Amino acid sequence: MFTGIVEEAGVIEKITPTAKSIELTVRAKICGCRVKVGDSVAVNGCCLTAVKIIPRGKFKHIQFDLLQESWRRTNFQFGKIGSLVNLERSLRANGELGGHFVSGHVDGLGEIIRWECAGTDHVLDIAAPADVMRYLVFKGSVTVDGISLTVAAVQEKSFRIWIIPHTFEVTALRERQVGDAVNLEADLLGKYVEKFMAGRRR
Repeated sequence: MFTGIVEEAGVIEKITPTAKSIELTVRAKICGCRVKVGDSVAVNGCCLTAVKIIPRGKFKHIQFDLLQESWRRTNFQFGKIGSLVNLERSLRANGELGGHFVSGHVDGLGEIIRWECAGTDHVLDIAAPADVMRYLVFKGSVTVDGISLTVAAVQEKSFRIWIIPHTFEVTALRERQVGDAVNLEADLLGKYVEKFMAGRRR
């Protein structure tokens, strides 16, 4: 379980296909100093397990094994050496919940269709699949590449969010452009409400 409050933007160091999985190695400083083998880390909002930690000076290289399913359902498939990825360690029971409950299970890929400056902020429109759009509501929560954000507007096939300067500066969003794919996770609350209401109708 995560909160969607990104701790740092790590850097992809290596992507290595193997017979069983795809090895993803990320360079990190803040998370690297605190993550142990076996820990869960949200990488662009996808919950992954650290399988190897390699010290590199003040940084550490964290290695993850990705299943083909995770590769196909996320924007890792478009990642390159040097690309930024958002990192967040799992929520501790005594930790602060600054965003919202995030499972780290990506629901689908969105596409950036608008990405513009608006004063000191940025406005971002994302086209999303129907099975994500169904859970989005005005002023509700959504996770974009692991970042907990507030929905500013909902259109038929897309939604809008506003990005403050701090979020732009400390996350991988500063690399994103129109046409790029982003990992999306809808708020868990909407999914549970839908399940509950479906049970009541039976």
